[in-house]
Amino acid sequence: MVFSSQLFLFYFLPLTLALYYASSGRRLRHAILTLLSYAFYGWANPWFVLLMFGSTIIDYCCGLAIMRRGTEPNPGLDKLPKDRPRTKAQRVALTISIVSNLSLLGFFKYFNFGVENYNAIVSALGLDFAVWETALRVTLPLGISFYTFQSMSYSIDVYRGDARGMSNFVDFACYVAMFPQLVAGPIIRFSEVAEQLRERSHTFEKFARGVTMLSIGMSKKILLANPCGKIADTVFDAGSAHVVDAWYGAVGYAMQIYFDFSAYSDMAIGLGLMLGFVFPKNFDSPYKSQSITEFWRRWHISLSSWLRDYLYLPLGGNRLGPRRTYVNLAAVMLFGGLWHGASWNFVIWGAIHGGWLAFERSMGKDSFYRVLPGPGRVLMTFVIVLIGWVFFRASDLTNSVNFLACMFGLADVQDGASLLGLVLWKPYYLGSFVVALGIAFFGTQTWDWTRTVTPQKAVLSLIALAVSIAVLFTQAYNPFIYFIF
Repeated sequence: MVFSSQLFLFYFLPLTLALYYASSGRRLRHAILTLLSYAFYGWANPWFVLLMFGSTIIDYCCGLAIMRRGTEPNPGLDKLPKDRPRTKAQRVALTISIVSNLSLLGFFKYFNFGVENYNAIVSALGLDFAVWETALRVTLPLGISFYTFQSMSYSIDVYRGDARGMSNFVDFACYVAMFPQLVAGPIIRFSEVAEQLRERSHTFEKFARGVTMLSIGMSKKILLANPCGKIADTVFDAGSAHVVDAWYGAVGYAMQIYFDFSAYSDMAIGLGLMLGFVFPKNFDSPYKSQSITEFWRRWHISLSSWLRDYLYLPLGGNRLGPRRTYVNLAAVMLFGGLWHGASWNFVIWGAIHGGWLAFERSMGKDSFYRVLPGPGRVLMTFVIVLIGWVFFRASDLTNSVNFLACMFGLADVQDGASLLGLVLWKPYYLGSFVVALGIAFFGTQTWDWTRTVTPQKAVLSLIALAVSIAVLFTQAYNPFIYFIF
């Protein structure tokens, strides 16, 4: 089930809000929200629910074990002291949580990738007898990359003393399964909502801001991301394109993935506000960045901060000397690339960003870009990001190289490539593309624009929502990119 669908907008969401606000008491509301979230998640494949439920049980039990202080239980009434050594049982519980989550993610996301690469290697070595013939092909559960990271943060935060543990299973299950951010983020750390799960306010101001963010997110998705996605798909699927068309398609994909993903985050944060939760900002106008380092402070903030706090810093961060810092940066971004998908294209995408992060760190935060004016630094950063997006979007490594060759005039363009213009340069697609560019580089972020909801803003957002819903009824093209991650 996707947010930009008639089923969600006209049936699931009204039913959820009606049942949620008709019930009394935090426990009952959490139980209702949990059950409805399981229905939301299991709509595509009910078997996926069992996997998430199993992960939830494991982390809940590990959390209970971590909350024990020696022989005395700590029922989650306070945090573990940060300066006190952890017991062996607590360390074992944390290890079980991390290993089980990473094992689930590794098996379901990388089993097929591992088999394919193993077979390719043994075949190249002439060891055909060692090829692993298996009919098993693992289906990737929706959102597993998001909820495993989210659930794993619970045991880590409790172990570190950053948050109080949950003694009530329903409250914890609600945290893991909450439908707004379940399948495509943001990745909500337990420490960010731990106290909200125990007590939060439901105000008209929160609800109004939530509706406004939901409306804007829906508009960005339907009116900008979808037409830009059509541009990108047309060019990337053509196999050959002239230089201008190739750049048009690449920038179109940059607009699609930004407005698609930031729209989902806007809607998720808005839905959270409608339920009384305040989730952190996940995007901060990333294409305005003047370096790759700044880009990762603005893009998918919940993932970049998760990787920083749970991987980069535990690896040593920048505390172990320059060389180790560069290695840590590269390793974290390679892991981030693989987190997005089981493909060498994602590894290369991660390597590009990791390499540039290390390069910028070695040159100093200001010196490398200092020779360029502000707009030049923004343009240079965007081009680097754009090259990375080619690997992110193309179906395989060969197509990525061919597309880059088209972008830089190094490819033999097929005769039929000229026909792309008949589709690409229609006023509707070009207009949506130009508006998307203007908002991406000069617009105000949704999070900031909705800090105060005036009557004028409310009217504008509701008009945008009405237009989006009207267009939704006419669109056959309505994917959510990050559902596959």
